[in-house]
Amino acid sequence: MSQAAAGSASGGAMSATVTVYSKPGCHLCAEAMAVLRGMQPELGFALLELDITADEALHRAYFERIPVVVLDGEELCEYNISESLVRERLQSRR
Repeated sequence: MSQAAAGSASGGAMSATVTVYSKPGCHLCAEAMAVLRGMQPELGFALLELDITADEALHRAYFERIPVVVLDGEELCEYNISESLVRERLQSRR
């Protein structure tokens, strides 16, 4: 399973992990990652991007729904990212 991780700008401990289930060539996935990377320095969360095409179980689970944005195991968004929802959930965990 391929994954790319990025920490906060400070390099400190992360209080939350946001995972984006995506696949190569998906413009909505790229948009979701760009929005999340923009929020990351302010909100200090770990960001993982999982390529569903690298894992058969993930491909079956997320095939028609990508990108799916998950915060610590809770699905928040699919198809289009809701920056306000993600921000609200991350801030409530502080």
